[in-house]
Amino acid sequence: MDNKEAVAALAALAQESRLATFRLLVQAGPDGLAASRIAEALGVPPSSLSFHLKELTHANLIVPRQEGRFVIYAARFDTMNTLLGFLTENCCGGQSCC
Repeated sequence: MDNKEAVAALAALAQESRLATFRLLVQAGPDGLAASRIAEALGVPPSSLSFHLKELTHANLIVPRQEGRFVIYAARFDTMNTLLGFLTENCCGGQSCC
């Protein structure tokens, strides 16, 4: 991950509804959730949620898939783990962090 990708991911998460959405999708696991279930769980209006889902998708933090008439969103665990690795790669000056 480069600085530009990290900044895009962190910027997408730097908003309360998007952070809550991403955390909910992480909890849901690889199966993800339908947009309607996300809106219901978070109490976010569907029109606002659509904008937030688009931002998270553009930051490569979530991925949508079509299942019948529903769009299911799932967290991109590979991106999440890469971001965490990027943020901690120089942790503790190369010393073991206990």
